[in-house]
Amino acid sequence: MKKLVEALAVGELSWQDYANCRGADADLFFPERGASTRKAKAICAECEVRQQCLDYAIEMGEKFGIWGGLSERERRKVRRERAIRERKVG
Repeated sequence: MKKLVEALAVGELSWQDYANCRGADADLFFPERGASTRKAKAICAECEVRQQCLDYAIEMGEKFGIWGGLSERERRKVRRERAIRERKVG
């Protein structure tokens, strides 16, 4: 919860000013183990800065919560896929 609040407070990251989660209950995005992430993901699904949020979480190595509509496990998969693509291109 604290990470989301801190991230939303950083002025230089203007995409966060447009995030659908701004002002939402942070507990939705940092549920207890086994709790549903459906509501958080629904908020993310309609967000115009979803990709920026996901990129931020991946770049910063966020270990907890829903960022860009994805859980940490889902973000790990995206990180692996990006790393594979970069190796093929580079």
